[in-house]
Amino acid sequence: MTAGENLIEMRAISKSFSGTPVLRNVDFSVLKGEIHALVGGNGAGKSTLMKILQGVYQPDEGEILVGGRAVNMGSIQDARAAGIGMVFQEFSLVATLTVAQNIFLGVEPLQGMRLIDDREAVRRAVTIFADMGVDLDPRTELSHLGTAYWQLTEIAKALAQEAKVLIMDEPTASLAQQETEALFALLARLKERGIAIVYISHRMDEVYRIGDRITILRDGTRFLTAAVSDTTPEQIVEGIVGRKIEGQLTYRERPGIAQESSPVLLEARDLVAGTRVRDVSFALRAGEIVGIAGLMGSGRTELLRALFGIDRLRRGEVQVRGKKIDLSKPKKAIAAGLALIPEDRRAQGLVLDHSVIDNLLLPLLDQIERGPFLDMRAGNTLAAALIAKFAIKTSRPQRAVRLLSGGNQQKVVLAKWLGTNPDVLLLDEPTAGVDIGTKSEILEQIRELANAGKGVIVVSSEYPELLAVSDRVLIMRAGAIVADLKRSEIADEESLQLIVQGVTE
Repeated sequence: MTAGENLIEMRAISKSFSGTPVLRNVDFSVLKGEIHALVGGNGAGKSTLMKILQGVYQPDEGEILVGGRAVNMGSIQDARAAGIGMVFQEFSLVATLTVAQNIFLGVEPLQGMRLIDDREAVRRAVTIFADMGVDLDPRTELSHLGTAYWQLTEIAKALAQEAKVLIMDEPTASLAQQETEALFALLARLKERGIAIVYISHRMDEVYRIGDRITILRDGTRFLTAAVSDTTPEQIVEGIVGRKIEGQLTYRERPGIAQESSPVLLEARDLVAGTRVRDVSFALRAGEIVGIAGLMGSGRTELLRALFGIDRLRRGEVQVRGKKIDLSKPKKAIAAGLALIPEDRRAQGLVLDHSVIDNLLLPLLDQIERGPFLDMRAGNTLAAALIAKFAIKTSRPQRAVRLLSGGNQQKVVLAKWLGTNPDVLLLDEPTAGVDIGTKSEILEQIRELANAGKGVIVVSSEYPELLAVSDRVLIMRAGAIVADLKRSEIADEESLQLIVQGVTE
C-alpha cells in the first residue's frame, strides 16, 4: 500500500442512543501517511464515530473497510488487530499502576512461566517516550503525576500497539507548549512511516499547522471533507457552528470595565500554599477580568485552589471587599462569595453518574430547602432556568451528565456555580476541550459577569481565549507572579508566549 491510499473507509455509518440519532449516514476515510483533522461542535458525533471505528460501539447501519476489505469491529481487540489505536479524551488509565504498567495493560510482555516481565515493560516504555521526546520515568505510579502526563501515557499506550491508524481525541488539551511541540514533531515522524492519524481538535491553529485533510461533522452528519489548504477559517467556523461568529475571540473594551477608582473586590497578600504558591500578591477589582498565564507547574491551578480553600494557606491572607476571609475549607470560600470552576470537569466538577438536574442543584440546595425536605418542584424550575440560560443541550434533565458532550458538561459546571450568584469567579481552563461555538458562549458569559460588577480570574493555556477576555494578565513562574500586564501591553498571542517563556518581559 502506497501513500495516499485508503487505510480506512467508513461508509454510511448511522448510530442512535435511546432512540436519539447521533450519527446519520456518515462517510469517512483515512489515507496512508496523512493527518486527517476531524472537527465539529460538541455533540456533533466525532467521538462516537471514532469509538465505532475502535470497536467500542457498534453501528446501527453502515460498514467499515480496512485496506479495502470489509471488517467487523466487534470489540477493541478487533480494532487493535486491524492496526487501529485510539487516545481517548476521557482517560482509560488506572491511577494505582505505574506508567509502564498502564502502557502495556492487557498486552504485558511475559517471561518464563508466563510471568509478567515488568523490566521489559519499562525498557519498551523508555524507548517509546524517547521517541516522543518526553522525559518521564515509566516506573512512576500514575496517581503521582499531573494531567499532562496522563495524556502522554495515553499516547504512548496507543503507540505501543504499533498502530497503522492512530486516533487522537484532543491530545494537546492538557499539554504545555513545549510538550505540544514534541507531540507535533512525533506526528511528523509517524507520517513519514506511513501511519495515518485522525486528529480530533477544537483548536483551529493546530488543524492548519498539522492537518492534510479536514472533515467537519455537524449534528451527526458529514458537512464537508476537503484539503485543509483549500479550506478557510471562516468555512470551518461556519461549518461547525452553522452561523458566523464575529468578534467573540477578539478583545474589546467593555462599558463596565474596571478602572483604578473601582472598588477592590478581592485582594491576596503574600500567599504561600503547598510547594507551588509562594509570596503571591495581587488585587482584583469589581468588573475586572484578570487572566493568569504560565507554564505547566508554574502554580496557576494551585493558586486558585488556595483561593478556594482546597489547599491550605501556610502564610498570607485574602480579603473580600476589604474584610479578611477564612479559607480553611471550600465551604468558607463559598460563603464569602467565591466559586471555582475546576480544571478537570469530569473528576472535580461533576458527579458523572448523577443526572443533569442533580448536578445543577448540588450547590443550590439551600435555595430549595423547605424545613427538613427539598422542594423538587422548585428544584426542577430552577434547573430548567439554568439549562435554558446556558443553552445546555440535553434530551431530558434526568439524563446522566456523563452522557452529555464535553461542552455541555462544561456548561453544567458553569451553570451550577453561577446559580450561587458569586462575587468572585475562579475559572481554571474554562474553554479546554470545547468547540468554538461553546467557547464563544463561555467567553461572552465571562464578559457579562464582569459587566455586572463581578470579579473574574481566568487561568488558561489557550492564549487566544485568554487575551480575548482579560483586562490584565498576571504571569506566573515557579509559583510567583513575575509580571502584571495590562491587556494593551500585550500585542498578540506570540508576544504572550514569549513573556511566559521568559524570553521577553
